Amino acid sequence: MSQILTPEEQLKSLAKKNLEFNCESIAKLPASGSYRQYYRLWGENRTIIGVYNEDKAENKAFLSFTRHFLEKGLPVPQILAEALENNIYLLEDLGDVTLLSHIQQLDYPQEVKPEVIAMYKRVLEELPRFQVLGGEGLDYSNCYPRHAFDRQSMMWDLNYFKYYFLKLARVPFDEQALENDFNTFCDYLLSADCNHFLYRDFQSRNVMIHNEKPYFIDYQGGRKGALHYDIASVLFEAKTSLLPDVREELLDHYLQSLNKLMPVSKDEFLKHFYGYVYIRLMQAMGAYGFRGLYEKKELFLQSIPLALNHLDWLLDNVTLPVDVPELRKVWEYLTESDYIRQLAKNQLSLRVAINSFSYRRGIPVDESSNGGGFVFDCRSVHNPGRYEQYKMLTGKDEPVQEFFRNEPEMDDFLENVTALVDRSVEKYLSRGFTSLMINFGCTGGQHRSVYSAEQLYKHLSQKFRDSNVIFKLRHRELEVKGW
Repeated sequence: MSQILTPEEQLKSLAKKNLEFNCESIAKLPASGSYRQYYRLWGENRTIIGVYNEDKAENKAFLSFTRHFLEKGLPVPQILAEALENNIYLLEDLGDVTLLSHIQQLDYPQEVKPEVIAMYKRVLEELPRFQVLGGEGLDYSNCYPRHAFDRQSMMWDLNYFKYYFLKLARVPFDEQALENDFNTFCDYLLSADCNHFLYRDFQSRNVMIHNEKPYFIDYQGGRKGALHYDIASVLFEAKTSLLPDVREELLDHYLQSLNKLMPVSKDEFLKHFYGYVYIRLMQAMGAYGFRGLYEKKELFLQSIPLALNHLDWLLDNVTLPVDVPELRKVWEYLTESDYIRQLAKNQLSLRVAINSFSYRRGIPVDESSNGGGFVFDCRSVHNPGRYEQYKMLTGKDEPVQEFFRNEPEMDDFLENVTALVDRSVEKYLSRGFTSLMINFGCTGGQHRSVYSAEQLYKHLSQKFRDSNVIFKLRHRELEVKGW
């Protein structure tokens, strides 16, 4: 009777037979969201990575894609040896530093350092090469589990979201109305150009930083699809929680890189971009529901409130060119339900509303009925609105921002504001309070109050990024004027 070898023994044998690699020790690496098992093998002053995966179709997809990408000169790990009959293969060791861990080492999100932006930009220069060059000549018959991100794939993701998040979180909805909206939403997404390589799980954990260069891994779920999906995945990733202005800068850089390979206008791209942000977010929430709410894995539970923050931002800032009323009801319910947030954390989220306003129209109403918070009068600060060149601009425009950066009055004002607000946010969090309102008023609600609100929003979003806080920014008078 033949002896059944463990995965570790099989990997050591494969390394010895094919690479003449004498393995001195082997260790299983921490599990991620998949059922694949990764090992690191040490020997002869170097290391290699071993993989054991019983899903043969997934193994075939990964190895065939890797060979193709290597031929295209794309940054992926080298295949060292394989024995698919035993569900094993060996790869080049790219180390332990992912894009996520790399930016965390740089104190993100406490501070968005230039090094963080620079590394993201290097990654986003490579992504279009995978999508366009990597898609050329790729044998999509090897895709797993489907050759394209088509209607069937989309419906799988939407139903994953419905059954593993909405049902488990006890979110009310009309089944038929939601199904109708799913189909309408798919029609809209499929009207985009869907003839490129779609990485499928493009996130910061699947980019390795090796010798200061990004390498891509875990693309075995790739298939043919739209360009929008992958950039949506990385910019709206829950764990990194990039700030809106950073997302915008990185999206522009991605499009510049893409245009070196094929012409794409930003306006055309944006017609479908946020739709793909929504479906990626729903797919991710389905995973958080299955892995977190069902399998009780803490890592996925922690991502739920972060994903809800993204959903909250989308509802406030994006108007989709498609009518999906039942789906929108579900999204709004998710962002407004305290129960949903309690599924992941024992305490309720603290919602901090930051507003700018004009005293001519009165102080904004506290919709939470909490009665707490601040009203800061910005009228003691030098007003750029007195000068002709600034009259048609706002506190969001660079010339006005430059004006204030040269004004010691504004620096002094905001220094005192942040000192007060920081202490309140910390105290509200420690006591489990759920609402804090911060208002900045000036004469017209256009320059000083807008700039102050923007600066405080950026400061708080970074300082309390890892805390259970949702920040909402509103410029009341700019909304009235349609700016």
